[in-house]
Amino acid sequence: MAALTMYPENERLAGGNRAAFNLYVISAVALFVLMMLLGLIMRMGQATWLAVQPDLFYRILSMHGAGMVGTAGLATTAVMWFFLRAHVRLHLWAFVTNYVMFLLGAACLIYAIFVDGYGALWTFLYPLPVHGMGLWSPDAAAVFMLGYLLIGVGMLVFYLDAAAAIIKVYGNLGRALGLQWLFRGTIDPDHPKTVVASTMVIISNVLGILAGAVVLVMSLVNAFYPEMALDALLAKTLIYWFGHMYINATIYMGVIAVYALLPRYSGRPYPISRAFLWSWAVSTVFVTLVFPHHLLMDYALPRWFAVMGQLVSYGAGFPVFLVTMYGALTNIYRANLRWTMPSRLMVLSLFGWAAGIVPAILDGTIRVNLVMHNTQWVPGHFHFYLLLGVLPMALALMFHVIGQRAGALPNSAADRLGLPVYLIGGLIFTLAFLDAGHLSVARRMATHLPEWTGTDKVGSIGAMLVVLGMLYFAVRITVGLLRAPARGEPDEGPANTAG
Repeated sequence: MAALTMYPENERLAGGNRAAFNLYVISAVALFVLMMLLGLIMRMGQATWLAVQPDLFYRILSMHGAGMVGTAGLATTAVMWFFLRAHVRLHLWAFVTNYVMFLLGAACLIYAIFVDGYGALWTFLYPLPVHGMGLWSPDAAAVFMLGYLLIGVGMLVFYLDAAAAIIKVYGNLGRALGLQWLFRGTIDPDHPKTVVASTMVIISNVLGILAGAVVLVMSLVNAFYPEMALDALLAKTLIYWFGHMYINATIYMGVIAVYALLPRYSGRPYPISRAFLWSWAVSTVFVTLVFPHHLLMDYALPRWFAVMGQLVSYGAGFPVFLVTMYGALTNIYRANLRWTMPSRLMVLSLFGWAAGIVPAILDGTIRVNLVMHNTQWVPGHFHFYLLLGVLPMALALMFHVIGQRAGALPNSAADRLGLPVYLIGGLIFTLAFLDAGHLSVARRMATHLPEWTGTDKVGSIGAMLVVLGMLYFAVRITVGLLRAPARGEPDEGPANTAG
């Protein structure tokens, strides 16, 4: 029944832990609003509702892409830290170091883009960043890449601290992942899902971050010593390994909130199973190897590499997704679920993840990829599972925490209005992208043909609603985090179960 306690003692925040968590969350929600505003400017520019010059558009696109992914990582790192610290001893200095490195990296990105004019997008594909064609200098590209390096190193520090803490308690990462129970033995019913998911993220994303660090260092050397040429295909491969793994890790860190919180709101245990352990073990391998589907149009890629990317693209999306969907739906089926903001956001996140993964898997098919990958189909699918999947997972924890501090589970009239505004806006925004992809509207283009602006205008309206919803969430969460803890807190016993 301890797992059903709404606010366990080992999750309470005080002193430095509370201050650090507040910094993460308040910074994340503020940045989400700012990045969404940049996205709105771009959509309105494409719709011809705003005059956005192409050079400014690509600078904004560079900031939006890098900033939104980095902010999603910041928010879901807070989710992982919040729940993992209840099972292992994490050092606050590592958590704070990650935050400081993120700020330093973000400052580098902002300087490179808005002061020095960098506009080669988040991918920094060699050799484009150092050839600004008079729009930016090689130094701007170097500062941008240094920003990435700082953000990656900060997250690496956090992961290594978490890995050491997990190994100290469970002996090794394999045992933490539950590999000893894959074929036989009685599974420990108290083995935390949080530890399993965190271990998977650590293994896979450490490899991705290291790949990114290698290509970033090589690119930085090339920026100052151009005579040291790089292999363009190798550089692109490492970049997409890093980028794809980083954004995928946000999903797997974010879903920890669903595992930990859903049973508290449904009033039903959410037991661990052999299928659960198998899904996370398989996904540890698959998610590390799936990135070649970004390289399917690179004819110089070794054939076996492209085939692996195709096959793993089909397999990687299903194990954790299916076991999570089945477990969550059976947990809430006919339960007397407490319909408050956290539970609504968790259910929304499951829908967003489920719906967003379908166009992603379609795009991972070679024949579809050849036609669709350079269209707005791609921003359609990743905005779908980010806006309606990953972000609601993180928001669920944020609203859960402010409920503790307010002494009442969050469920105000404004909450019940803000969430539908965000949801409806998100659906309009993402479906406009997907429809544009279906119509072969090109992605990453500052100026659109008149025939394309219809979906741009619809998407702009959706983006306005998303910004309004997120602005409300940001204010609500910030005020809730900064208020003094309530004397009396909401019912801390298990939630009511269905009769």
